[in-house]
Amino acid sequence: ETKDIVYYKLHNFNANASELFYEATISALIQGTRGVVLDLRNDPGGFLEVANNIASWFLKRGEVVVQEKFSDSSKDMLRANGNSALVNLPVVILVNNGSASASEIVAGALRDVRGAKIVGEKTFGKGSVQEVQNLKDGSSVKVTVAKWLTPNGLEIDKKGIEPDFEVKATEENTKDGNDPVLAKGLEILKAEIKEEQALPTFLLF
Repeated sequence: ETKDIVYYKLHNFNANASELFYEATISALIQGTRGVVLDLRNDPGGFLEVANNIASWFLKRGEVVVQEKFSDSSKDMLRANGNSALVNLPVVILVNNGSASASEIVAGALRDVRGAKIVGEKTFGKGSVQEVQNLKDGSSVKVTVAKWLTPNGLEIDKKGIEPDFEVKATEENTKDGNDPVLAKGLEILKAEIKEEQALPTFLLF
């Protein structure tokens, strides 16, 4: 029933994630996938570069993935630089309170730029870049040097990302292996796939 939907479960954004994502995506595209579920629940984050790499599959080259706002109020834009192979496929993102940092960057980017729907619970809210500074007395202090904002300027740190569809996973509704968050995500995705099918196709000569 869902063979034309590819499901990614990302445990973290570590050095292997980009390659594993690449392999899974090539396989999914060959099989003719028509929609994507990106499960970032309990994904604490990882490397910013990997988050950018994975977001770049879903965004056009040059689109903003995340803004870095420095303490002097200057901003740096991190832009998609990948092959955009999934840019035309509907995508739904699953999150919860354990989704942090790089997970929040990817979820925020796909929602702001692509209008992707986010399902689950509010994310953790870890969106600051900290540096350790050593003091003269030998102690050290962590100083926040920058904060991450989604492409539309939503601050991630301490605020988190609110889902479009709140679905709480409880002991009651997850018994017998049920996954109400995934079920809602699939329901939304299938409706989007049907909608796309119904759109007229124009041939350009």
